[in-house]
Amino acid sequence: MSETQTGAAQRGEQILAVFDTAFGELLAADPAAFRVKFRKMAGSAFAFYRGTACLFYSDLERERHGGPFLDERTGRVWIHGDLHAENFGTYMDANGRLVFNVNDFDEAYVGPFTWDLKRFAASVALIGYAKALADEQITELVRIFAASYRERIRALATGAKNDEVPPFTLDTADGPLLGALRAARSRTRFSLLDSMTVIRDFERRFADGGGSIDLDAATRYKVLAAFDGYLETLPESSLTRPDSYRVKDVVGRRGIGIGSAGLPSYNILLEGNSDALENDVVIYLKQAQTPAVSRHITDAAVREYFQHEGHRTVISQRALQAHADPWLGWTELDGAGQLVAEVSPYAVDLDWSDIDEVDEIAAVVADLGRATATMHAAADDESGHSLVPFSTERAIDAAIAADEEGFAPLLADFAHSYGARARADHQIFVDLFRNGKIPGLRGPV
Repeated sequence: MSETQTGAAQRGEQILAVFDTAFGELLAADPAAFRVKFRKMAGSAFAFYRGTACLFYSDLERERHGGPFLDERTGRVWIHGDLHAENFGTYMDANGRLVFNVNDFDEAYVGPFTWDLKRFAASVALIGYAKALADEQITELVRIFAASYRERIRALATGAKNDEVPPFTLDTADGPLLGALRAARSRTRFSLLDSMTVIRDFERRFADGGGSIDLDAATRYKVLAAFDGYLETLPESSLTRPDSYRVKDVVGRRGIGIGSAGLPSYNILLEGNSDALENDVVIYLKQAQTPAVSRHITDAAVREYFQHEGHRTVISQRALQAHADPWLGWTELDGAGQLVAEVSPYAVDLDWSDIDEVDEIAAVVADLGRATATMHAAADDESGHSLVPFSTERAIDAAIAADEEGFAPLLADFAHSYGARARADHQIFVDLFRNGKIPGLRGPV
């Protein structure tokens, strides 16, 4: 065996060990869902990267006790946890405004702010490589991200209010971000309901098929009991009409996506804010997962702050996302923490497939840098939570100011090195998967 083959074999063993820790129990419970998940991950290096935050943080373990730009404060801020270039999109906020921002907070936790930036930077390298950009072009894109992040952090740290650095909305966004917002605006609650439900005897019910699973009486009772517990976690301002709580129907679902494989979930159909059938609301209740980053943060105060993973996910999202979904809450089911939120018709992810011109990519990356800085700044002593009892933006601003020249090169160097690592890991993973080397799974049958 050559030195290259030996290195690949050793790395393969590392990947399998990390997978066993992160996915072992869920994979054993639902191998079919993970076969779908892994097949999707096999499709590209970026898809593999999206599905392996666990491997990313295992590789960053050495930075747990320090690193450039990290101190007692900047190493302990609220972070997204899975900040890559595809985890941005639209949502309808609690004020009824369409906003483009970071989404998917399943991996959110408290940790070093640079971990978010490095994860995003490496995703830029993977996208750039897939679009056949030169290394110099990728470096420039990461530098643009770093500069826009730095600019926004400085503005917030020196007194700019959020209304002076407005979110990306239909009035302020342009380019692909505006395109996503317009696509979201063209959607309707009725079209979502029409795709998921039918009307029988003048009442709306979930339609058969389409991934829905009928529930037996005992399971339905447990889900409804969990729903009652969820209602107690909603802010008082969330709902104005008591009938909005009325449950019309419940079905089960099984997660098979890259991030949700094997996680049991349920859809609940509610009355909505009027008797009209087109105003009904669908919420989902799904088992929350252990965030990958939490396995590498040993701070007891952080671990003890959360009741369970559902509570952690919701508290994190409310901290990081201004005016979050009014249906966002948590509960417990069968002893496991659950996340509850609306199945929104207005959620549109940023689509990179047609963003090909370097200038356009650069403009998008700059906007995402600003969005990331605003997210980090939102979750601090003013967010209503005690885990981060200081001004995040001022702490980060001071840390970067101590080495202005080193900030962008740090991210660019990491983007190239870890992008190459992820591409090599993807090939190792594909070979493991197709040759039946992943315990608990056969090859991609």
